[in-house]
Amino acid sequence: MKSLPYFCRGEVVKGFGRGSKELGIRTANFPDRVVEHLPADIPTGIYYGWACVGHGEVHKMVMSIGWNPFYKNEKKSMETHIIHTFKEDFYGEVLSIVIVGYIRPEKSFNSIDELIAAIHSDIEEATSRLESDDHRKLKDDSFFTPLDRTIMNGH
Repeated sequence: MKSLPYFCRGEVVKGFGRGSKELGIRTANFPDRVVEHLPADIPTGIYYGWACVGHGEVHKMVMSIGWNPFYKNEKKSMETHIIHTFKEDFYGEVLSIVIVGYIRPEKSFNSIDELIAAIHSDIEEATSRLESDDHRKLKDDSFFTPLDRTIMNGH
């Protein structure tokens, strides 16, 4: 995929409310306009990369791009699971992400337990892959540096 790494940001909006309630795995959702601007060569599936909420720290993330076949969504979505525990929701905050690599295509599952197991496996895979030097350097990319900090540091 020539569009990777792919950098984007957008406001966190309410999703379907399934991530934390049904799956125990919180996700941050992008608005439709961010999803609609994805490059055509980024197919649906599960991806990994880095994410930052507001001007906070940069954390590892895993992301689902697509229609979530298990739930038979009618709208394509981008759902980011940041591999970090946040104390509270961050709806309305700006989420900045860099998609670094692809894990697998999206697929349906026979049960919610199978889906949860697959998500945990994706999280482990993302965590492991992001340890490579090539991927780790993207964590420190200037994309994640707020403009006001850049100016204050003389860059």
